[in-house]
Amino acid sequence: MGNRLTRIYTRTGDDGTTGLGDGRRTGKDSLRIEACGTVDELNSVIGLVLTQATSEELRACLVEVQQTLFDLGGELSLPGQPSIQRRQTEWLEVWLNHFNARLPPLEDFVLPGGSLAAAHCHVARTVCRRAERRLVALARGEAVNPESLAYLNRLSDFLFVVARMLARMGGHHEPIWHRDREPPRPRVDSAVMP
Repeated sequence: MGNRLTRIYTRTGDDGTTGLGDGRRTGKDSLRIEACGTVDELNSVIGLVLTQATSEELRACLVEVQQTLFDLGGELSLPGQPSIQRRQTEWLEVWLNHFNARLPPLEDFVLPGGSLAAAHCHVARTVCRRAERRLVALARGEAVNPESLAYLNRLSDFLFVVARMLARMGGHHEPIWHRDREPPRPRVDSAVMP
């Protein structure tokens, strides 16, 4: 950062615009700012997962993901200056394979849940997918670094595997989707709630 923030508020965004890193102003509802905001939201949810992850190995990986997402936010605020590279996606793939090798083969669809940490990680996964969709929408009208799209695509897979791990680390079973299920019915003799 060239300049330290001495004030948190500037009032310059009161008109519904915000500044990009190159000094240009754009609407707070522009596709670029939507993508930037969703990446920020994703980073926040991963921070929530970090508060519950106990494995040092996993924590180190999630911190690195947060750092990379901050890089991506910077890339989005400085159009034409890519910072995400293929090596970051390859790094994710190495860890994804490492963690997935510890899990039993997936034979059914997994429902979000299993433990509090796993449920939060599933939320991170879905926010990641939304961030990816925002980048795809932005790419329809502006140049977007293809490596950033690849990174988010791989990150959602990584977060799915991490969610599975967190459920098992917490001693919980993964909730499985059952196609042929019988929905629960109220018991006739159950007490009426006030």
